[in-house]
Amino acid sequence: MIIVFTGTPGTGKSSLAKALAKKLKYPYLDVNKVIDKENLIIEYDKERDSNVVDEKKLSKVLVKLIKTNKKLIIDSHLSHFIPQKHVNYCIVTKCDLKVLKKRLEKRKYSKNKIRENMDAEIFDICLYEAIEAKHNIIILDTTKKTLKNLIKTIEDAISKN
Repeated sequence: MIIVFTGTPGTGKSSLAKALAKKLKYPYLDVNKVIDKENLIIEYDKERDSNVVDEKKLSKVLVKLIKTNKKLIIDSHLSHFIPQKHVNYCIVTKCDLKVLKKRLEKRKYSKNKIRENMDAEIFDICLYEAIEAKHNIIILDTTKKTLKNLIKTIEDAISKN
């Protein structure tokens, strides 16, 4: 089973993805490491204080990895760009805006980057892109639930399908 985690940075996707991978004994794939290893950064956007990634090449690299791993947890706010036919579940993490802002400030994000990520959360960018890609979506609000409760929610949702 291939499970991808997506969501605005700071919504808890990495913590949850790692915990689920450990519980299921699945390999965990940090897409940022793949991006670095495969040299998929095409430029640095100073205004947005972030790297620009070649999403099409990234998707191809991830699909190759999926084809060699029948069980995989993939973690990235870009993971929903993997074509739906290669993914069993796309888990979209969400978070209360006040909590998200505190998490991003703790990461020492610039005011502009915090604003951009807050806007992405407000407008559900990752969710709508995952819907557009026709993924089998599980939406989780990570604000108040423990990792244990969130994992149980995921397992319950998967067992119903």
